[in-house]
Amino acid sequence: MRTIDFTPLYRSAVGFDRLAGLLETAARTSQEGGWPPYNIETTGENAYRIEIAVAGFKPDELNIEVKENLLTVTGRKTANDDAGAERTYLHRGLAERDFERRFQLADYVVVTEAGLDNGLLSISLKRELPEALKPRRIEIATGGSATLIEGKAA
Repeated sequence: MRTIDFTPLYRSAVGFDRLAGLLETAARTSQEGGWPPYNIETTGENAYRIEIAVAGFKPDELNIEVKENLLTVTGRKTANDDAGAERTYLHRGLAERDFERRFQLADYVVVTEAGLDNGLLSISLKRELPEALKPRRIEIATGGSATLIEGKAA
């Protein structure tokens, strides 16, 4: 498998280090195993949902954490002790191993809710722009209104 060297980007671009980091993370993530499987869908203009197949996991065995635009979902399976009874499997195809899935979130994307139903962990996300970043209309003064430039009348 071929790796990509982002060193030239660091040498010639200023302020794009976060983008290079995202590309490196994406390259690393694509090389990981594909378990557990997941879907990412858009549910509205600024709304998204991640569904992760976590069959056999209980809610207390799952953890969802967001830190610095990185959503991390982990599953830690507790020991299967059926009151001391030993189980004999003829075939064991259900994966009961621990996992960790990471998703890089864009700026201002927040987790709004999470739920577990029929073995699917569903995480809803929404992009919430701060008021300062939302487009706003600027009124244009006409006629006798004085225009202020740097606190002084023009």
